[in-house]
Amino acid sequence: MTELPDGWSLRRPTLDDVPAILELVHASDIAAIGYPDFSAEEVRESLTEPNTDMARDVWLALDPTGKIVGWAFPVNAAAINRDFVEVYVWPELGRPAMVPLLEIILARAAERAVEFGHSPYEVRAGAVPTEEPYIQALLDHGFTFLKQHARMQMPLDGVPHTAPEPPEGVTVRLVRPDDDADMRAVHEVIQQAFLDSDHRTADYEAWRKLLDEEPVHVYDEWFVAEIDGRVVGALESSADSGDANDEGWVKRLGVLSSYRKRGLGETLLRHAFAVYARKGYAKAGLGVDLANPTEAARLYLAVGMKPLYEANVYQKFI
Repeated sequence: MTELPDGWSLRRPTLDDVPAILELVHASDIAAIGYPDFSAEEVRESLTEPNTDMARDVWLALDPTGKIVGWAFPVNAAAINRDFVEVYVWPELGRPAMVPLLEIILARAAERAVEFGHSPYEVRAGAVPTEEPYIQALLDHGFTFLKQHARMQMPLDGVPHTAPEPPEGVTVRLVRPDDDADMRAVHEVIQQAFLDSDHRTADYEAWRKLLDEEPVHVYDEWFVAEIDGRVVGALESSADSGDANDEGWVKRLGVLSSYRKRGLGETLLRHAFAVYARKGYAKAGLGVDLANPTEAARLYLAVGMKPLYEANVYQKFI
């Protein structure tokens, strides 16, 4: 196990560390892609999501002055046979913490494999191509390239404030957050749509608990598509995109497999874009797995979105 330099230390985070962690992530983002692309909400969610225990799964690295210069944590909300691990370090300043944090989180992933009852256990990690030292560290620790994700965005200039009519037989409406049956239907759609993704959704109770704990809700930006009274598509928005509150963020979009290729995904997007524009957002954004078997990226390009940058995804088995 690679040691930290003399005077450096590790500790567990608390929610009071969110501002300092966000500062670290923003510094990392600016070095990698030229601008900050993470929000306080995303930091909080990363620290508290199901199967991430701040006391067991998350580490902060501190330099001799006590400054937070590194952060490592796993993502596996559904307790499947795969962790997605994240390691952030302050550019240059935090470089000495990169390999120690990576090795610590990999060791913890091996423990989580046993705890979750999976063997073998897959570990994935992401890196923007400009993050060459981190990519080399991943390769040195047995990771191989798997695929790419893309961060996509489009301007909302000229986007109508009223969405076009949905396809015949389809009803699009706002989610009913106080209706447990409706929220369960939304969760079922999202859960099925993200079965093959790197960030699968937790079970309903854990998902709803996480939602209820969020400080801000934007349910007026959540939509469902119904056919014959059944919820068959859903779009979940996030309250904070991390882009100076200037961007409407599509956190998740899903359509049940038997209802795809009917224009439901585009219809849900158009409704979200109309609300974002009406609220005064300048842009709409989302992230997409370019290897998604539903070819979601093709839909996003068709509605006018463009990739801002791509991130590599690497994997190894333990």
